[in-house]
Amino acid sequence: MTVPVLDIHKILKKLPHRYPFLLVDRVLALEKDKFIRALKNVTINEPFFGGHFPHRPVMPGVLMLEALAQTAALLSFESMGEEPGDDTVVYFVGIDGARFKRVVEPGDQLILEATIERAKAGIYKYKTRASVDGQTACEAELMCTMRKIA
Repeated sequence: MTVPVLDIHKILKKLPHRYPFLLVDRVLALEKDKFIRALKNVTINEPFFGGHFPHRPVMPGVLMLEALAQTAALLSFESMGEEPGDDTVVYFVGIDGARFKRVVEPGDQLILEATIERAKAGIYKYKTRASVDGQTACEAELMCTMRKIA
């Protein structure tokens, strides 16, 4: 059994998201300033499955992108060596080249990967990929920035 780099308790200290919007269950691998691999267990108990779609539950693509953004945020926090406070938020500033290639259903394990492509003036650009059983479900280039809030 692989020991997670970040378990759910550490993730909860890093990300402000909570149920039902926390979409990362554990971090499997991380190389600061470079790469992260995380896991999202997709279960039928997810609140969005009641309406998307009742006859054929499918994880919404926008939530796959959000899971990738949360994964990228974890990489940024770890790379900077920061513990974010209640006054720190990571915002999307861009999504480019988003493609959805495979349906994600209850029972799937979604593997979330992000690589830092560039970090400049507080804006991070990531190449991201979400996959199930080695098959790409979603990929995109994401840009995010970290901001202090009042």
